Amino acid sequence: MEYGPPPLFNQGVSARARLAFFSFLATLLIVIDARVNALDTIRVGVGVMLYPLQRALLWPRDAMVRASRYAATVASLTNENEQLRRDSIERAALLLKDEELKAENERLRRLQSVRERTNVKTQLVQVLYEPRDRFSHKLVIDRGSSDGVRAGNPVVDDRGVVGQVTRVFPFVSEVTVLTERDQSIPAQIVRNGLRCVAFGGAEAGTLELRFLAANADVASGDVVVTSGLDGLYPPGIPVGTVARVERDVKDQFARVIVTPAGNINANAMLVVMQLTAPPLPPPPREDAATERPARRSPRR
Repeated sequence: MEYGPPPLFNQGVSARARLAFFSFLATLLIVIDARVNALDTIRVGVGVMLYPLQRALLWPRDAMVRASRYAATVASLTNENEQLRRDSIERAALLLKDEELKAENERLRRLQSVRERTNVKTQLVQVLYEPRDRFSHKLVIDRGSSDGVRAGNPVVDDRGVVGQVTRVFPFVSEVTVLTERDQSIPAQIVRNGLRCVAFGGAEAGTLELRFLAANADVASGDVVVTSGLDGLYPPGIPVGTVARVERDVKDQFARVIVTPAGNINANAMLVVMQLTAPPLPPPPREDAATERPARRSPRR
């Protein structure tokens, strides 16, 4: 007894026949494509028609890849920028330190040349700080009585006279700047050798050459140096430059304003330890005075 679908559900060729047919067709196409390459044109055409669909289906994946790459690139560039900024800061600090060391080395070389020119015993000192005093300008240096510093020792730098030691402690000393009103120093003008005395000026940061006649040979631009007459300052150290000369027929003396040569903001200075005043000759002895007549008496 045979069973089959009713006539209403009869669909023609059976599934097995279709499978066999399509299998044979596929095998035939494979053989033809392998032997003759006749399906390349069809394959290219199908690929061209399906390309927009492929791109549309791949767009979400490509968008996610681009977004992840962009985020990674931004993070990498940010880190690289931070690293470059840190390197730049470090290099700038090293460069600044190098420039500072070069400047300090140059200052020390100039101080050494000053020490050789003055040919006196000096001591290199460092400025620690400036006391907060509105009525005076002083500097505190890192050498005191334990280092041989005494009150009255001059302080100079590579440009000229800075001031004088006025107070001494065991390990530090106080230096009064030359421009203070209670400071004075014997000086002379290089151009004509005119001797004078430089005092702290009435104007802040200046010096004055006082007690010069109204017709004294002084002009703006004249260089003023130490004369060495006081026995404290070595001769020939720059004191300053004449800034202006005020002459008044009513006054007996001229008012000479001098710009100081010393750099009060320098970190390193020299303290002159050895006084330049020549020693006083010893007084004559009484026995020597009495010996001379005794020696001359036989000649008579």
